[in-house]
Amino acid sequence: MPRPRTHDPQTVLDAAEALAARSGPAAVTVRAVAAATGVSNGALYHTFASRQEVLARTWLRAAHRFLAMQSADIDRAVHATDHPARVDAVLDAAEAPARLANHHPDSARLLLQIDRAELLDGDIAPALAQEIADTEKALLAAINRLARALWGRADKRTVATVTTCLVDLPTALLLRRDRLTDPLARAQLRAAVRAVLDLGPH
Repeated sequence: MPRPRTHDPQTVLDAAEALAARSGPAAVTVRAVAAATGVSNGALYHTFASRQEVLARTWLRAAHRFLAMQSADIDRAVHATDHPARVDAVLDAAEAPARLANHHPDSARLLLQIDRAELLDGDIAPALAQEIADTEKALLAAINRLARALWGRADKRTVATVTTCLVDLPTALLLRRDRLTDPLARAQLRAAVRAVLDLGPH
């Protein structure tokens, strides 16, 4: 029996990401991705074991794109030599979802629509589940690093303060209201994050 025709896995992830961003994760099926890419179901199954793996790989790519952008800002904050520069880097880190939307709009929407529980709810290989867990650990580690850079400790209160700045406020002001490209929303986000940093974890 001939082997299925090979294809670029990134093309499959692009198609899955577009389907999820426009119609929700339930729209990501092997048949729909095959129709969008022009490759057969068999060729897709040759690369991805299941529909769940397609979705998980698509999420991981988007998450890695986001982390790469935000990690650069966090590194600036950690290595800043004065407090104003540190605060500016945190403000930029909070805006990372908006910058991701500028370069990869479907990736930004995908991260909002799919959560970890949905990724793991199905037939997924243990190694792939571990990749998802490792990605989440990387975000937590970055938050802890930033808490130490800002206040010299990473206890529950400081980590919660950084999480408010980098997760809660961007989600509420940019993502859930679909205002990723709204300059006013981004200005409001920076003002809110600055206010939280001024209050601190005390």
